[in-house]
Amino acid sequence: MTTPTMDPVLERPFDGEALVGRLFEQTLGAFELFNVYIGDRLGLYRALADDGSATPEQLAQRAGIAARYAREWLEQQATAGIIEVDDPAAEEEHRSYSLPDEHRAPLLDQDSLGYGAFMPRYIVAVGAAMPALLDAFRTGDGVPWGRYGDDMRQAQASANRPLFLSVVGQEWLATIPDVHRRLTAGPPAHVADLGCGEGGLSIGLAAAYPLIQVVGVDADPASIEAARRHATAANVSDRVSFELGDAAGLGRGEPFDLVVIFEALHDMSRPVEALRAARELLSPEGTVIVVDERAADAFKGIALDDPIERFLYAVSTTVCLPNSLAEQPSAAVGTVIRASTVDRFAHEAGFASTDILPIEHDIFRVYRLNPS
Repeated sequence: MTTPTMDPVLERPFDGEALVGRLFEQTLGAFELFNVYIGDRLGLYRALADDGSATPEQLAQRAGIAARYAREWLEQQATAGIIEVDDPAAEEEHRSYSLPDEHRAPLLDQDSLGYGAFMPRYIVAVGAAMPALLDAFRTGDGVPWGRYGDDMRQAQASANRPLFLSVVGQEWLATIPDVHRRLTAGPPAHVADLGCGEGGLSIGLAAAYPLIQVVGVDADPASIEAARRHATAANVSDRVSFELGDAAGLGRGEPFDLVVIFEALHDMSRPVEALRAARELLSPEGTVIVVDERAADAFKGIALDDPIERFLYAVSTTVCLPNSLAEQPSAAVGTVIRASTVDRFAHEAGFASTDILPIEHDIFRVYRLNPS
């Protein structure tokens, strides 16, 4: 007798009813995310937090929205357990709603490692790009990064911002003695941030190491424009600059003591060329640090018990693989970049060896690429 295939989470044979229930829960989650997006984009959470509590009419006046929408949104948020209501039995227009203290950081503090209000922007961005994505599946073409719009770009910047500002420079690089020593000593070290996005890492490194000079480079014009604004706001624009283009355009000045590629290698159409360019930018004692996804060592098949692997694959099919295929020729890596793949790319780019550094993180793996 054949043993039935088992669902590792449900611990029972697969069946249609279980799948329908799972799809309903995920659909519910998506619609609740849309409501978080509304609250974030329209400043509704901030309006609740700044004045302690609000009736629907008060929220409408503070946030500049229609009172009927305010009432329905407040009731939805209370039903979902995101905000509190003082008396559910009160007349609808007199009910007062507030944001719990425990939810302030996840919804309002963009510098907090617990910030999460950016997450719905990913869903909105992919939804907006879905017609182009369906065409790409049919033709094999790609979907350029710009097609996903401001929501995708800003979500990506917000996702990594707390890590860039308070962890990478202050903690991770401090565990690499020779790199830390060079960044803290004179003459000022030169750092290149390849695939810099909105510049959060460049700015965070400059804040952690007050002597260094950083150049960030990215192929997306909107990201470079935003990065320059952020550097000015952070008062580091005298030491941090941003260029539109790729690593090849940086090889005309002083060599770099450190080149970083943070969560960008898997998005690059030609990752080996990018790594080769990074190696050529180095000073004789320079270092390349690559940070990318902590994917499993091999395809696992059913992985319902591994939300990170599921997330990486879901993002890969809808964002990262289509983005990398938008420029040809393409290595077509996708989000699920395994350690063996990074090592192979590094070897093909001329590096002697690759070390996985003992830096623990749920999503990211940290590599040091050794030129010799």
